[in-house]
Amino acid sequence: MRRKDRQMDVEWSYTQFDGAPFVTVAFVANNGKPYCVPLSLVRIGNVFYFHCANDGKKVDIIKQNPNVWLSCVTKSHPIYDDNKASFTLEYRSAMAEGVAEIVIDEDEKYNAMKLICERFLPHHMKHFDNAMARSISVTTLVKITIKHITGKQKTV
Repeated sequence: MRRKDRQMDVEWSYTQFDGAPFVTVAFVANNGKPYCVPLSLVRIGNVFYFHCANDGKKVDIIKQNPNVWLSCVTKSHPIYDDNKASFTLEYRSAMAEGVAEIVIDEDEKYNAMKLICERFLPHHMKHFDNAMARSISVTTLVKITIKHITGKQKTV
C-alpha cells in the first residue's frame, strides 16, 4: 500500500464542510478556556451560519471574543497495512479560522434560516414559514466569516 498525504486547495476544503453532517466550532471563553460545540452549519461563499437560543454560552462568548475555529472530518477509515505491519487512517478533513457575529438584519436571518432548513430537512419546507413565525424571535443567527481555510486528506 502506498500512503499519500496531501494538503488540499481552498475550494476542496469548503466542500468538506459542506458535506459534514456537523462541524465542531471552537470558541474561547473569557477565562481562556476553549468551548467546542458540534453544530449544523450552512455556507454561502466564505460565510457559515448557525442558529442557537438568544441566551446561552455561545452568544455570551461571541460578544466577548468573536474569534472561532472550525473543524470537520468527512471520511475516516482505519487501515492495517500488512506489508508494513502498521496501522494508519484514511481521512478527509478541513479546518478554518473565522470571526463570528450575531446577525441583526431580519432578511439575512430569515434567508439563512431557510438555507439551514433546506439543507437538513428539505422535505419539510412546507412547515418553514409557520415555524419561523413561532420561533424567529427566540432564535439567534450567527454568521462566521472565514479568514483562513485549509484541508487535508490521506489516501492509501
